[in-house]
Amino acid sequence: MKQTITRSRRCILYVPGSETRKIEKAAALGADCVCLDLEDGVAPSSKPDARAGIAHALRTLDFRASEKMARINPVGSGLEIEDLASVVPARPDTIVIPKVGDAEQIRRVSLYVSEMESHCGIEPGTIALVGMIESARGLLNLAAIASADLRLEALIFGAEDYAADVGALRTREGLEVLYARSAIVAACAAFGLQAIDLLYLDFRNSDGLRAETLRGAQLGYAGAQVIHPNQVPVVQQVYTPDDAAIAAAQRIVESARENLQAGRGAFALDNKMVDMPVIKSAERVLVRARAAGKIP
Repeated sequence: MKQTITRSRRCILYVPGSETRKIEKAAALGADCVCLDLEDGVAPSSKPDARAGIAHALRTLDFRASEKMARINPVGSGLEIEDLASVVPARPDTIVIPKVGDAEQIRRVSLYVSEMESHCGIEPGTIALVGMIESARGLLNLAAIASADLRLEALIFGAEDYAADVGALRTREGLEVLYARSAIVAACAAFGLQAIDLLYLDFRNSDGLRAETLRGAQLGYAGAQVIHPNQVPVVQQVYTPDDAAIAAAQRIVESARENLQAGRGAFALDNKMVDMPVIKSAERVLVRARAAGKIP
């Protein structure tokens, strides 16, 4: 299992790599992650210009504390090598790999990134990978994908592509994707990865976005994808523990430390029984709060 990933990925904001003004705006928004897109957000005829634009943005723009991501085209598309050759020398923090169907696709990108790091004088292992699960094949290969490579830090659920792949009809309730949505969380928990939830497409409906984001947080996701700047603060607020939750978690963890030192595996706190699952849940709250900068 990987060590706990402490980078906050409450929100991944996608920006088409072909739209310079949108990239400049996104860099200053304060989103945990800004993903410069070469895949679905860019027309085939615009992909060469988008590669150059992303490389230029990565080299020249101040993204502040935002993680700089670049989403390449799918492995096997015939476009991914050109994508990587353009963006890796510009030193993104992370490469996002869409439509991952098997572990070999992750390993192929990792190998190429390793070669590029060496060629460009980038410290080995600096660039992380994030994979997108968007098909029945990817879902069935989850365990192999999640354990494919040490660079892999998170899996993203692409609900719309998944639903289209299996022939499901998308509904507001989302029961048709609940199995896949839950399975991705379980795989990430099993292999020490972060799980990033689906897109909420109605960017004008902040109440709907909040409700959907809360459902994802309840399932165990660490963050969600967004397509509009207005969605960023809503999503990041939902995935940030509030002061009361942080204080309660700190109290549980501190009490657990004292009781474990005294040889007690379970104990009472505020007239409630506290055992290892409760302690682990409190620890996750503190990890999330620390990653979001709310506690040291």
